[in-house]
Amino acid sequence: MEETRFSDIGKVEAISRMFEGTGYAPYGVPASDLSGRGGALVMASRLLLEGTDFDLVYFPLKHLGYKCVVAVAGELIARLARPLRLDVRLGVSAKLDFAQVREIFGGIAAAARAAGFAALTLDLAPSRNGLAVAVFAAGEVALLTQKRMPRPKSKDLICVSGSLGAAYMGLQLLERGKQDFAKAEQDIAQYKMLVAAYLKPEMDWKVVSALEEAELYPSAGYLVTHGLADAVKRLCRDTGLGAKVYADKIPFEGNTFALGREMDIDPVSAAMNGGDDYKLLFTVPILELERFRRDFQTFDIIGHLAQPEAGAALVTPEGVELPLRAQGWPREDEDELAENK
Repeated sequence: MEETRFSDIGKVEAISRMFEGTGYAPYGVPASDLSGRGGALVMASRLLLEGTDFDLVYFPLKHLGYKCVVAVAGELIARLARPLRLDVRLGVSAKLDFAQVREIFGGIAAAARAAGFAALTLDLAPSRNGLAVAVFAAGEVALLTQKRMPRPKSKDLICVSGSLGAAYMGLQLLERGKQDFAKAEQDIAQYKMLVAAYLKPEMDWKVVSALEEAELYPSAGYLVTHGLADAVKRLCRDTGLGAKVYADKIPFEGNTFALGREMDIDPVSAAMNGGDDYKLLFTVPILELERFRRDFQTFDIIGHLAQPEAGAALVTPEGVELPLRAQGWPREDEDELAENK
C-alpha cells in the first residue's frame, strides 16, 4: 500500500481523514452550543512535550494519545464536571508520518468517547523539536451538585481512587529497558501492571454520575498528577486547612515493594513525589464514612483534613509526622516559591 504523506494531501484533508470512524465531526460544535444545564464551567489544559513528558522509544502511539486526554479530562472529573469539549493541537516533527499521527489521534478520539466529550477539535502544526501535544478540555458542574457540595472541614476524610507510585515505578522499568531490550521484555512480563499504570492510566468516567445518584458530594477534589505530596499541599493551600496522610494507608500495586527493593526505590517516596498516577483525590465528610465505604469500594481512605496549625504531614507507622515538601516546578504563591529555592 502506498504511504500517505502530509505533503501530498495537505493540512485540511489530513485533519478530515484523522476524524474518519471516530464519531466526531472534523470541526466540532460551536462552544455556545455545548452549555446544557447552566452549571459552572470548568476548564483544564496541558502541554506535553517529547523528551520531557514522554519518550517515543517505548511509548505506543495510541496509548500516548489516550493518556494526553486523561491528563485534562481527569481534572474535570476531579471537580465533578461532566466533559463537554476537547480541543487538541499537535506539533508534528518530520520523523512522524501520517499513519503514526493518525494512530496518536486514534487514542485521543477513543479517550474522548470514553470520557463523554460532546465535541472534539484538532489542529496540526509543524514542530522542529519533536512531538508536542497541547490539550484543552471544558466541562460543566451541575447546578445541584454545586449547591450540595459541602465546605471542607477538619476531619474530612482524604480518599484516593487507586494505587499510587505505580506509574513512576513503571517509568523506571521502561527507562532501564532502553539500555537492555532483553531485560525490558522480562520486566514488562513480570511487572505489567506497573508498566501499564504509566503507559495507559485508566479513569472511572462514571464516578461523577455515581456520586450524584448516591447524593454523596465530596468537599474537594484533585487529580494526582505530580505525586501525592503535591496534591495534598494544593488541598491545604486551597482550603486553608492542614492534612495528615498515613503512610501505611497508601495503596500500592502488589509487586511495587519487590521492585522497590530491586531498584533501590522507596515506594512511599514514589507515591509522594512521583508523577503520572492520574488518580482522583476526594475529601469526604466524616459523617458519610459508612456510605462512602459501601458504595465506592475502589477508593482508599488514606488520611484526613486537620486544623491549619497541623500543616501538611505524612504520618509514619511509628506515629512520626514528617512535613510534606512537594517536588517539581515552583508555584505562584510565596510559600511554594520559598520552599523550592
